[in-house]
Amino acid sequence: MVRILLADDDPVDRAILTRWLERWGYQVTAASDGEEALAMLAADPSIRICVVDWVMPKIDGVEVCRHIRRQHQEPYVYTILLTGKTQKEDVVRGIEAGADDYIIKPCNPLELEVRLRAGRRVIDLQQDLILSREALRQKAMRDPLTGLLNRAALFEHLEKELTRAQRTGGSLCAVMIDVDFFKHINDEHGHLTGDSVLRDLAGRLESVLRTYDAVGRFGGEEFLMILANCDSAYGQAVAERLRGHLAAQRVRVDGRELAVTASFGVAATENRRHFDAETLIRAADAALYRAKAAGRDRVCVARSADWLAPPPSSRVAPHA
Repeated sequence: MVRILLADDDPVDRAILTRWLERWGYQVTAASDGEEALAMLAADPSIRICVVDWVMPKIDGVEVCRHIRRQHQEPYVYTILLTGKTQKEDVVRGIEAGADDYIIKPCNPLELEVRLRAGRRVIDLQQDLILSREALRQKAMRDPLTGLLNRAALFEHLEKELTRAQRTGGSLCAVMIDVDFFKHINDEHGHLTGDSVLRDLAGRLESVLRTYDAVGRFGGEEFLMILANCDSAYGQAVAERLRGHLAAQRVRVDGRELAVTASFGVAATENRRHFDAETLIRAADAALYRAKAAGRDRVCVARSADWLAPPPSSRVAPHA
């Protein structure tokens, strides 16, 4: 049910209009002047249509329209201006102030009902546009293979969490994950099987997340988990639980069971006064590199030296 804000200083007109609107199935919030109307609009974001009289004490209808256009872009508030003014210049002034429609008083109920239907069509179209835009935004943030956050979205989330941690004095943890011998899986069983392995791992990673954590595909067979409000001990425990779970349960692909393991690198911002996203990820990646070099299927926590590690491209990586 659409909620309408009706603003009219004449109590008789206000009562008649309210009765019409409620008969047509609208929920009505009524105000006796422009100032009260703006206060009601600010207090109730569910209002989608405003029917506003032009001449009112304190703040007139034209100024109400201007305020609505300045303050309420999304969701759109459709505004109909009621007035006894009949000059073309007045109509232009009202529309330029932000009114979507203009009705000359005395108001005919059939005309008002039809114009409200037109307003609802505009509102519905704008809502569809908002939903479509949000769907596109979500799609742009997702890795198409696994459905997890992509690299860009991971960095955006990490920057927000780092800002929060620095503001509150908290800590967060980055866990880098790499599927062991993934190239061998692709070469031996085919890339479609490799894709299935990545999707399976993505589901397992999501299953251990708290609502405020995040996980995404960092690139290739690498994943990144961002664990908020925790230290390295918690991150290590989560990584070890995942590692053990993955090693103990084979991945089923097209009727076959594959033994798949992964290596984990953990880095946390605890006890560090200065840190940024790049440094944190580099430390987690250096810990991951040590886990791979030490035999894979293990968890390594970043040491002090890992925070000063060179970029991954400058190191000789162990075989995937």
